[in-house]
Amino acid sequence: REQKNQGHHSSLTRIPSVSSCRYIISTMRVPSNAIACLLLLTGSASAFVPSNKFTSTSKTSLNEAPISGSKGTGEGWLSKPAAPVNTEESLKQTLDETLKGATFQKRLSLLGSTGSIGTQTLDIVDACPDNFVVDALSAGNNAKLMAEQVLKYKPKVASLATPEAAAELKKLLVDAGCDTMPEIVHGEEGILEAATVSSADTVVTGIVGAAGLRPTIEAIKLKKDIALANKETLISGGPVINPLVEEYGINMLPADSEHSAIFQCLQGMPPGGLRRVILTASGGAFRDFSKDELFRMCQEDPRTIQAKATTHPNWDMGAKITLDSATMMNKGLEVIEAHYLFGASYDDIDIVVHPQSIVHSMVEMQDTSCIAQLGWPDMRLPLVYSVSWPHRLKLPYKPLDLAELSTLTFKRADNEKYPCIGLAYEAGRAGGTMTAVLNAANEMANEKFREDVGLGFLDIPKLIEGAMEDHKADLKTSDVTLDDILNCDAWAREQVEAKVSKIQSGAQVFA
Repeated sequence: REQKNQGHHSSLTRIPSVSSCRYIISTMRVPSNAIACLLLLTGSASAFVPSNKFTSTSKTSLNEAPISGSKGTGEGWLSKPAAPVNTEESLKQTLDETLKGATFQKRLSLLGSTGSIGTQTLDIVDACPDNFVVDALSAGNNAKLMAEQVLKYKPKVASLATPEAAAELKKLLVDAGCDTMPEIVHGEEGILEAATVSSADTVVTGIVGAAGLRPTIEAIKLKKDIALANKETLISGGPVINPLVEEYGINMLPADSEHSAIFQCLQGMPPGGLRRVILTASGGAFRDFSKDELFRMCQEDPRTIQAKATTHPNWDMGAKITLDSATMMNKGLEVIEAHYLFGASYDDIDIVVHPQSIVHSMVEMQDTSCIAQLGWPDMRLPLVYSVSWPHRLKLPYKPLDLAELSTLTFKRADNEKYPCIGLAYEAGRAGGTMTAVLNAANEMANEKFREDVGLGFLDIPKLIEGAMEDHKADLKTSDVTLDDILNCDAWAREQVEAKVSKIQSGAQVFA
């Protein structure tokens, strides 16, 4: 633009030379020390001026945004990721929301309120009562804890899994003299009612497994933002969910630690700036075992393996996800979720084992610079960002102290030790309904292992691989519908359950 200084016109559309800088300074009243600084900076600025090789005939334009991915082709990347990142529209939206200020109030529908995600979300509500109101609660069969939550947060809707649990809840509330009785519902329809309560603007999906898929879809159709703590929503339903997110213009906000970390790192990222996603993994219960040690113990001491597989060294999580961490299927599922959330191709999503669980994930830029998000292993940190994005709320949590930690270590994930990682990548690259089969087969194998029906730890990936192999003939990769996903989900569970029954009967199932 043109700027006037005492009648002289100086064009500032490009970096000025040192001589022109002296001329400009001579027409201005500038302190001598500032002049010296300016000349020094201007003299070194030539390093940042494009060289003559960038001409009008060059293949690279200075004004063109880079194409996402390490190959620079965008191959395998999604142009419309589920999370509000990596597009011009999302960048503008983030800025607009940020400038509104942090004096907001959100009304929440909390699915899975008595579980780990639910109770920690309510901790956040307690810490920030001016910012959050709870309009609906949904849970399993824990009527006693649900009654305590209803009395404290006064939701409009409370849903439990069975009519018996719902009846118990009603009795507990009456006995407690509840003066604001919610609508008490149950079953699948009850979850849907909680997810779609009209006054809520954000739905926190803390339900484990594919059960969270339909409520999430119905909430999206009502233009409610989703704080996504349920991995399976995108892993099974990505081909259906992503188009709905775009159609209804809602925000899909990750609430688990790794994807929240990536999401936080991508704030302010220009379109095309992302080169690679790096997911960190604790390594689970067997991270300190070599592959040979783990496989030998599976043969010689399966009871010890079973006990250890259901205990996590760092995180306080539910039983299903703790076992998924031990098999590293948890990380494989996160790879698929990262693809749908952030648009990255499977070739540009890596896994690194980080036992301390302090670096929650990283992103690599086109210039190979990496940005990481760090924090204590506390699920409330990603949860609060999912319900407050893009704002930062002041919370009474322990600050991170790197000196206290002293050491952070990283190592490559061992795909031979953890075959579930390779199965997840294979399912993701196959696309379509294959990820729904992977997820459902894993859920059933995980459940049967925890039920102690005679299933070995290494049988889990074998059962999943078998279901995927059997599905190849029926794989659907285009025009996938919700019915397709639900049918594949049910089929895969039946396949795994049938094979587990054969194992219990002593039949030879695996070659």
